[in-house]
Amino acid sequence: MTSTYQTQMTDTTYNGWTNYETWNVALWIGNDEGLYHMARRCYSYQDFLDRYDDDSETPDGVKFHDSNINHVEMDEMFEEL
Repeated sequence: MTSTYQTQMTDTTYNGWTNYETWNVALWIGNDEGLYHMARRCYSYQDFLDRYDDDSETPDGVKFHDSNINHVEMDEMFEEL
């Protein structure tokens, strides 16, 4: 019996998300009770942004309006809330 192991992982995502910014914002929306309840009332991430203060950011310093955030992934998350 022969075992083969993959030694070079080329995963360029951040914990399964496109990047750190998308992951961080999704993490806070999913785990902060106030943000979670607000997000549940929104039909998309853009709707969430329209209702939320423009200069707001996560406690880790990522702005909700960061241009690196993947809106398609965030919309998929919002559909599952």
